[in-house]
Amino acid sequence: MMGSSEDPNNKGDFPYESPASQPFLSKPSSSSSAVEEESESNQQYHHITYNSGPRSFKDLPFLILFLLFLLSTFAFGIFSIIHRNNNYPSLSSFTFDPTTSSCVLNPSSNSSSSVSTWLSLLQTTSSSPSSKLVKALIWTLVITFVLSVPLCWALLLLLKHYTKQIVYASIPFFIAIPIFLNVYWFVACTLGASCSNAFPLAYRVLVMVFVFLVIGIIVWILVVNWHRVELTVSIIGVASHALSRNMALFGVLPCLTVGLVLYFVPIVVFMVFARFNGKIVVKNLKPGYACEWKEDSWVPAYYALAILTTLWSAAAMVEAQVYVISGTIANWYFSKEHQTPRRSIRTPLRNAFGPSSGTICLSGLLVCVVRMVRSAVDSARQEDTPGIVNLVLQCCVNALLTAVDFLNKFTINFAAITGEAYCSSARMTYELLRRNLLSAVFVETISSRILAGIVFVFSASYTIVACVILKAGTNLGSDSYFVAAMAWVLLIVVLGYLVHVLDNVIDTVYICYAIDRDRGEVCKQDIHEVYVQLPISRSLRQSVTTRTLGV
Repeated sequence: MMGSSEDPNNKGDFPYESPASQPFLSKPSSSSSAVEEESESNQQYHHITYNSGPRSFKDLPFLILFLLFLLSTFAFGIFSIIHRNNNYPSLSSFTFDPTTSSCVLNPSSNSSSSVSTWLSLLQTTSSSPSSKLVKALIWTLVITFVLSVPLCWALLLLLKHYTKQIVYASIPFFIAIPIFLNVYWFVACTLGASCSNAFPLAYRVLVMVFVFLVIGIIVWILVVNWHRVELTVSIIGVASHALSRNMALFGVLPCLTVGLVLYFVPIVVFMVFARFNGKIVVKNLKPGYACEWKEDSWVPAYYALAILTTLWSAAAMVEAQVYVISGTIANWYFSKEHQTPRRSIRTPLRNAFGPSSGTICLSGLLVCVVRMVRSAVDSARQEDTPGIVNLVLQCCVNALLTAVDFLNKFTINFAAITGEAYCSSARMTYELLRRNLLSAVFVETISSRILAGIVFVFSASYTIVACVILKAGTNLGSDSYFVAAMAWVLLIVVLGYLVHVLDNVIDTVYICYAIDRDRGEVCKQDIHEVYVQLPISRSLRQSVTTRTLGV
């Protein structure tokens, strides 16, 4: 039953009323239990908003488990350094002594010979032609890394002010650059004597045709999704504007990455010294005896522990960066217009490594397990193990991994905004999108691919220029292609990190918009004008209709 009086809290300029106050399809009044259940659900999720105040600790068991892994890794690592066997580096100098039936150090061997061997090898390497290649490679990578910082800044500003022009100007190069590289490679290999002899003409033609087929698929994808490009342009422009208002993220996120690398250094050192724990034993060979190294029984288990801790830490740091990005963007989104948010970076950092550290550890653990299982499934698929049972198991595992990926989608973003636990964030995110008929996959399908294409165009253009300079200014010959390719890899990694940050900004703004729409509020009018054009999820609309009519 619809009331005749208007709610004074409803804003007239907002086209959507809060779903908590007005459901999309009204239920029959006779279904009192269903109405009570719906009202309880609405009361449970009605107060979803950005939590800028103090937060309580969530998912503490997983934080404690992670700390146990970490402390065990460091404790056994320190033990491996103290308990190491200093005879391991000189293993080759030990010989079997028949009188004592043991391995003894050969007195004729000395370390000076090995040192002289290394010095002579170093002098030979420095005077070899490969030293020129190494020197050119190092300088090219250093210059590329230095230039990547202003390139990222310039690309972000271009996407903010000239989004439409950049996108539509880059789309033709999605096709032109692969065609140019394909034809150039074919002609260069045909004209080169060494390449043409090592790679017959038939194989070169097959590779060229295959690349053209891939280019055709890219063209087909662009044609099919052309009607969604305009909306994607607006979404990328909104994300670039939001990121430009929070440029401090580009100082914090690299520092977190450097901190992770420094955190890995002692673990790598521990793993190296763990190899030193053991003893030299006699190995009985049929023609005689030899000396070999036998590790202590705990060393393989420590390797497994250290590797698991490293993988879990890396995945948790990625989730922590997503958490910081989401918290910072949400703080900006829910702040008043023309007002600089206070502690926009410090608050998400404090929450990420404080109250929500357990949530981040749980999310990192799930991501780590999913990747390990997916790698195992991919390796099993490459082995081509026959059998219908193996095929069914692979399909089930892939379905499970897809479900976990869908569960993890937006969960950390929501936890950074509200401070909820992982499971609560996953459930509340699904309910939030379901009530507002929003899809959980639309925003990542086109925008990520277009941003990746723009990064490819920028990096490929830089690589072509670098290759021309190397060809004209050095005498590396064909090695200049290798140096330019390494510069392309480095630049595409740096620019790809910018795309990763923009993707997380897009996801965070999407959740913030859903919270606004759910509460019937408008915090950023320009963002609502863009995201209101998102299509309604048909599957969610059908599920809501079926559930409502079936009561």
